[in-house]
Parts: sequence; structure tokens; C-alpha cells
Amino acid sequence: MRVINMSEVPTEDASNNAIFYGGAVSRQDIVSDQTSEFFNFSIVNFDAGARNRFHTHTSDQILVVTQGNGIVATENEERVVGEGTTVHISAGEKHWHGATGESQFSHITITAVGSVTEIST
Repeated sequence: MRVINMSEVPTEDASNNAIFYGGAVSRQDIVSDQTSEFFNFSIVNFDAGARNRFHTHTSDQILVVTQGNGIVATENEERVVGEGTTVHISAGEKHWHGATGESQFSHITITAVGSVTEIST
């Protein structure tokens, strides 16, 4: 068993990652392929207006909103989500997510170990 104190997990600036744009983004990697055979688990924090580009994952992705208001969108639907909302995105589904223009936004992201993220053009 591992007990993880969030205040002890380093926060890394992810703003320069090619998938993000529109503002500052940071992440805390909580569980990775170094510590779990099955799951990747991170917290991602978006400044107001920051988001990621359309992309897909080779595994399902689960987002658990922990703070603020954000948008989760597919090619066919766009939803504003807030704290306490959980979103399930199926493997291969083209989507994006990020903060609204008026609010910071944080979510937990869970994917399977080995899942590959591909940015759509």
C-alpha cells in the first residue's frame, strides 16, 4: 500500500507540452507506470482559457473534476463541467478539455498504463 500526500507530489509546468495552449497548465503525476501495473493517475491544472488540442487515447480516459469550471468536448458535443463531475471518454474518441475563459479548472485524469495520446490535426 502507498499513501500519497498531495502536498508532497511535485507540480510540474506542462504549458510547453505540444498538446496544451491558451494559458498555463501544470500537472502532478500521482501514479505512473513506475508505480502501477495498470493505471496512470495525474492531476492537471489549467489557468482560465487554457486547454488541450483535439486528441485521442488508446485506452479509456476518466476525468474527475476537482476544481473550477471546464469544458469537455468531442467532435459532436461540448459540455461545461464543474467540481464533482466525472467524464468517461472511450478509447479512440476524439476530444479536448480545458478551462472556461472565466475559471481555473483542475481534474484528475486516469488512463491505462501504456495508453498512447495522439494529437489530432
